[in-house]
Amino acid sequence: MPLTLPSEDTFPLWPMGEVPGSLGLGEEDIPTLTVYRPSAGTGTGGAVVICPGGGYGHLADHEAGPVALWLNTLGVTGFVLRYRLGPRYRHPAPLADAQRAIRTVRARAAAWDIDAQRVGILGFSAGGHLASTAATHFDTGDPGASDPTEREGSRPDVAILIYPVISLGERSAHLGSRRNLLGETPTPEMIASLSNETQVTPETPPAFLVHSVDDTGVLVDNSLQFALALSASRVPFAMQIYEHGGHGYGLGDTDPVLSAWPRECAAWLRARGFLGTA
Repeated sequence: MPLTLPSEDTFPLWPMGEVPGSLGLGEEDIPTLTVYRPSAGTGTGGAVVICPGGGYGHLADHEAGPVALWLNTLGVTGFVLRYRLGPRYRHPAPLADAQRAIRTVRARAAAWDIDAQRVGILGFSAGGHLASTAATHFDTGDPGASDPTEREGSRPDVAILIYPVISLGERSAHLGSRRNLLGETPTPEMIASLSNETQVTPETPPAFLVHSVDDTGVLVDNSLQFALALSASRVPFAMQIYEHGGHGYGLGDTDPVLSAWPRECAAWLRARGFLGTA
């Protein structure tokens, strides 16, 4: 039988002409969310915003729709975020897009049968940096905002970080991602503020990390440093470190070892109550 895909809907995060810091009205200027909903009767109320990788210069397709479809098998609604990219857009545009995405999911939770207190974020590589930035740079919303979406908080309830860029410092940084995000000559203060292992607090959400020791694109040090920071702040986390795998394997579905991480992540989400019935 042919595969029946869940219904999809793509929409802009802000009304036309209201994107903060916009440089135009082209496709590259308009961040969007694409919604992938579980089959009728299978939803758990959980939702996850997905940030594909691509060095802050492009978005990797295999880290987008296929990931949302996997989440659908868990009863989780997936939201693929198309965020603004360098070199046209620098920080804080991508973070503004991720924060707006989380707020949007919460603001429309009832329409999508979502529990507004179970909204996570998942990112790969540079998208993992964006997800970890959202997990360490957040607010409780603006209760006086005229836009109801802006009244919602931007803190994700869980963060799933797959071979993530975490540090922007010289020792561990993925320099292409840093260049696209911060330009050629970022200040030491900007590098420090977005080296997210230094930004963890006890309010940082629980995290699930995946990395490979032989990743030469984004060093495993990134995940290890973030895990140590989570531990120091007593933030719950789980981590899967593989000896082999390299970089960019997405769901790992072509490898018998790497393909274990989605199952382990599902078990972690279930144990945390993220997959409970809304």
